Amino acid sequence: MGEWDRVFRQHLPLPPHPQRGRARPPPRSTAFRCVLKHLHGAALCQGAEYQLRLSLFDATYHHFFGRTWRSSWRSASSAPLRSARATFNEVVYFHTSLNHPGIAAVMEVVMRAGKGDGGSQHLSCGFGIIPLFHGGSEVADPATEDRALKLYHGTPRALLHPRFQDPVEKNKYMTVMEKSHLQYVLKSHQPLEAIFHLLPENLLISGLQTVPGLLPAHGDTGDCLQKPRLMKTVTCYLERLFIQLYPSLEEFEEELLDLLNSDRLLQANTAPDGEEVVVRERRLHVGVHNGLRFVQAPQVAVLVPGAELSPGRCQGVPSSGARDAGQGLVLRSRIQLSEMVPHPAFRVCFQLEYVFCSMGRAGGKALSGSARSEAADMRSVRWAVWSPVPGTGDTDVTLPLRGGARRGPCQALVYQTPPRSRQGKHVESGTVQFHVSTDSEEHLVTAAEILCKDRDESKKPPTPSLRVPAPRRVPVSPRGPGLSVSQLVASPRSAGQTLQQDGSITHLEADLGSPDTEPCASDQLQALPFTPLQLPMAAVGLQACSSHVSLSRAALARLHAAGFPDILDCNQEPVEISEPVELGSFNLRLEEADPLQGNEIVLQFLAFGRDAQGSVEGLWPRTVFLTFQFYRFPPVTTPRLQLVSMEGGLATGLAVPAQLLVRVNKDGTLTRPPGLQLKYMVDPAFLRPGEQRWFLRYLAEHSLQIDVWDGDSLLHFGSAAIKLEPLLRQGQKAVRTYHELEVATTEYEPDGTVMGREALRHGALRPLGVRVAVRGHLHLCLANIGHPCEEIPGQLPSHSCIVTAPDSTVTTPCGRGYSLNTPGGRRTAWARRLVDVDNELEAALRSRRPEGWPKQRAWDLQVINSYRDHIKGESIYQMLSQAITATRTIHAVLGTAEFFEFALKNPYGVQHTVTIEVDHPELSVILDPREWRHFKELTRSVTPVEEDMFHLREDLKPQVYLRPSETVHIPFKYQTFSADPAVVAAQGPAGLGTGANENTHSFGKSGAKQTKLIQVSFQVSRGKPIALLRVKVEPQPHVVDQTFRFYHPELTFLKKTIRLPPWHTLPGTPVGVPGGQPEMFVRCSDPDIICETKSLGPGEPQDIFLKVAGGPSPQIKKFFVAIFTDAWLAAPVQIWQFYLHSLQRLDVACTAGQLTRLSLLLRGTAAPRRVQAFTSHPQELEVDPNGAFLLPANGIQDLYIGVRPRRAGSKFIYLNLVDVESHQLVSSWLLCLSCRQPLISKAFEISLPAGGGKGCNKRITYTNPYPSPRLYFLCTNRPDLLQFREDSFEVAGGEVYTIGLRFAPSQTVGEEEILIHINDHEDKNEETFCVKVLYQ
Repeated sequence: MGEWDRVFRQHLPLPPHPQRGRARPPPRSTAFRCVLKHLHGAALCQGAEYQLRLSLFDATYHHFFGRTWRSSWRSASSAPLRSARATFNEVVYFHTSLNHPGIAAVMEVVMRAGKGDGGSQHLSCGFGIIPLFHGGSEVADPATEDRALKLYHGTPRALLHPRFQDPVEKNKYMTVMEKSHLQYVLKSHQPLEAIFHLLPENLLISGLQTVPGLLPAHGDTGDCLQKPRLMKTVTCYLERLFIQLYPSLEEFEEELLDLLNSDRLLQANTAPDGEEVVVRERRLHVGVHNGLRFVQAPQVAVLVPGAELSPGRCQGVPSSGARDAGQGLVLRSRIQLSEMVPHPAFRVCFQLEYVFCSMGRAGGKALSGSARSEAADMRSVRWAVWSPVPGTGDTDVTLPLRGGARRGPCQALVYQTPPRSRQGKHVESGTVQFHVSTDSEEHLVTAAEILCKDRDESKKPPTPSLRVPAPRRVPVSPRGPGLSVSQLVASPRSAGQTLQQDGSITHLEADLGSPDTEPCASDQLQALPFTPLQLPMAAVGLQACSSHVSLSRAALARLHAAGFPDILDCNQEPVEISEPVELGSFNLRLEEADPLQGNEIVLQFLAFGRDAQGSVEGLWPRTVFLTFQFYRFPPVTTPRLQLVSMEGGLATGLAVPAQLLVRVNKDGTLTRPPGLQLKYMVDPAFLRPGEQRWFLRYLAEHSLQIDVWDGDSLLHFGSAAIKLEPLLRQGQKAVRTYHELEVATTEYEPDGTVMGREALRHGALRPLGVRVAVRGHLHLCLANIGHPCEEIPGQLPSHSCIVTAPDSTVTTPCGRGYSLNTPGGRRTAWARRLVDVDNELEAALRSRRPEGWPKQRAWDLQVINSYRDHIKGESIYQMLSQAITATRTIHAVLGTAEFFEFALKNPYGVQHTVTIEVDHPELSVILDPREWRHFKELTRSVTPVEEDMFHLREDLKPQVYLRPSETVHIPFKYQTFSADPAVVAAQGPAGLGTGANENTHSFGKSGAKQTKLIQVSFQVSRGKPIALLRVKVEPQPHVVDQTFRFYHPELTFLKKTIRLPPWHTLPGTPVGVPGGQPEMFVRCSDPDIICETKSLGPGEPQDIFLKVAGGPSPQIKKFFVAIFTDAWLAAPVQIWQFYLHSLQRLDVACTAGQLTRLSLLLRGTAAPRRVQAFTSHPQELEVDPNGAFLLPANGIQDLYIGVRPRRAGSKFIYLNLVDVESHQLVSSWLLCLSCRQPLISKAFEISLPAGGGKGCNKRITYTNPYPSPRLYFLCTNRPDLLQFREDSFEVAGGEVYTIGLRFAPSQTVGEEEILIHINDHEDKNEETFCVKVLYQ
């Protein structure tokens, strides 16, 4: 006997009463855990052996159901002054959906007594009834304390007596056994719900018994059902299935139909009536059975006779039965079984089922469909079970079919061929043949291997998996329902079902020859390894290299002559510009030991100049403004600064003399002295505990990114980055350094897609489509002035991570009133008038006095007395709540988890199960002990960590068990990923703001704070609180490590792939991480944005994938992405800031060097505005009107533009419509150019010396191909290298004209292709010449 047969026979349950199965829909099943502890009784005999037997009973229908559970035999023992006692301590689990008050568990006590012949007999000593449900179908008293079950004389078979009455207490025939009871505990058991698919309903089973499909229990308890753990499943595929019936399919079905027809006539007691039974459908039920039940509902597949298939479609039949294909039943699809488990008791069960109908005949002809009988019948004719052999892989299987009176897993009567057929000989049952295979990535292993692997994985923290399993590209039989005859006859026609109606029988199986309405496995494509469709852009950003410039004496003199204000130290003495120390050589201990712990950070912006070797694209701005964020201070948007030239201005190296930055007043005048100076006061009195070290680390490792904007066009001009390490004073009183930063712009070309085999080749994706160009130089000074700082008592919050509940003892000696939450019972406060305290009382006192009250004072006193009675209960409740309320203040930063523990004490002398309720999702209880241990190591907390401390209810609220007067530490974690708008202010061209008017910022003094209050309640039974925790969250600004700006069409999705830099280059990453490169995790501040990280494989870089929905133009969406290197997301190593500018999109198809004209429709706002159009590429985009013009209110006006691109390919050009008076952005467009190369008619090649010189003059000729005179215009794609003697010329028909060229010298050696475009009077291209210039 195999393992499956043994389990199947030992656990055959008795079904409930048939009336119970008519409930539709069936209610949800309830899981129970019953602990049978001790049996006490005066009638127990010392030394005798006793056994407990537990059964389920339906008192309404006097019906036992399920299967009786039996405990082990235990001996009774007695002690002085105590009755006899038998100890069992056995646990029984079961679940039932019959939630009716009449359902109960019956406990029988059986004694084993000896017989005279040396044998033994079992005697019933009594029984008891355990109710399971109340009158409202609720679980009866789900208490955790022990209960005593009273026992009755006799045997539980007495419950079957017709005179038995329910409830038992009203039955006069039930006699209670005195001084005898069973001590037990019955409660619901939610963890059992996870294995409902393995454990049949109403089956009583012990935790020590083996349930196929479950892993053994942890530890020495052996109870695998207390916290059940499922074994890993393996997917199996059954294909080429073929069933052969003996002696042949035709003879088998003919004999079967004759017997059914004879049985029909016998039951009807009639003579042959011309009707006959015919086969309408042949079905095969396939499912996985673990010996106890089907793991999932069996799949239903339709079989067809092999003779009905065309010869070309019989290729799926196994070779052994190919020659008999016409005599068998064939399955044309593949069956997928995803619930298979490598366990000896798991088997695949097959059930062959026939569907019959009675068909009438008239004169030997079949009747029409309307005249057919509606009688339909389904009969099981054969079944088989198959046990997979571990490790065999793909193989062919042949199984014998079974029939007859044997019990099968389908619990149905199975047809058996009579011993004597019409041939007069015994007929075999038949065979089923199929080919089995598994996934290529899975294999059948033993339960021991899975247990070992599960123990290894339990030690690792959970990490999110991003791998998608690849489905097999094979046809899989769709899962069909198990239908009754009535459902088959009256199945409604609905969408998504392929219905075939023949003989009033409708089946839901989809024929492979017809189009499927639901996708099967053959319709699903196999996912290839992750390859981003967007080319990944590098996330290295701006390189903040060494920007220090050594100034000569002449440069220092010009700097002093410009009139910039001096930076004074704490002694009001000027701080001289010094040479900074070498980067990376700072000493952290020297900074911490500095007596001047106060730091006054000064940023002094001096001048801005054009890059000498930069591109000539774009006009030089007249005014600029800057945006940046220093440390955790609010972001800053500076006022508009005008660029003012000075004679012999600041010049270093090869740079063009810079222009001074002068602040512009509201009336347009300039402010003196020049420059812009901002100060930040970093005082340790306003820093959190330990934050001084963080701030020093920030200065040593981070960079400050500064965005430069055109103050007139509101276009982004470029960005610069500077290392903040020169701000470390290293023991000096003050430091000041001078820097010259490169301002570069980053242009993102339209996303390109790698197609064909290039997309599959390793390394085919490269960070392309990004062009960085240096456009200018920003001159600034950095200074750090030290200040002495005294520790202010009471300013710093506590360093402890433990929150202790206040003592709620209330004492009122001598009748004097004491505060419930103040030490010593004394509290001093100013008295306030009642009308100043409550608005409701004030309104009542001001109401009109009713008639009959003689005086106003008496009326007021009556109102006040009523008011006191009204609020008395609420006031008492508030005072009592304050007595048990503890407060914790958290300074929350985006992405950083704040950990603390709450010391919860049980104030009662009895045990309680405490439910923890939190009213905010950002504050949670740490349930995983590994995560708890991780945070304790980070905070160096010494409190103990308990395993399996919490229990989750159905509503996912944690519960903890407390013994009398016991104190436990509850771990909490607060973590937010949402950016508070009060902390992070908007910045950028959408609004210049006035935040920069205050040039000095300090922690605790600048920036509005929105305090958030979170209430945590610790409740016992009936919602009674024993402690309250009030968490006060004060949001703090966060550090921004890098900023990205994207310009994208409005109301579309932005999809970007950003390549993460190597993990060891990220500031804040721990050194010497074991196990090689750690995995990175990302979280986004906006839950509506898809943000995830992808790993390309071991040793490959990681990418961040973003999918952002853009808004209407000119909206700017701002969000943050936090990058973590630990799986528990304790603290981010970097925070990136993203800006998505939504612009109106305009697609333009054009030709390089040729003017393309189009117009834009401008809509006015509610008020008339004086506006002007600005473009990011004025050399390639012309606008008309070119200057400022009036846009009428709610009016419509055309803006004409002309596009003449210089290079072929795809390109973005930005166009802003700006209010020139208020400097506000009215509209914004994104022009997506698709430019093609013109046809080149002639090519030339010349060689020029590199490295300077006077250049070179050349001439080329052009012949007018037209008979009439024509006017031509000249343009080139490289105006920096080629100039024309004249930009236009006129030539007669057929004449030749000589064009003069002037080639500028180049500083570098190389090769350049210069295009010469000859356009007509409409600026359309006539011809294009190409000149290849070799600089040698």
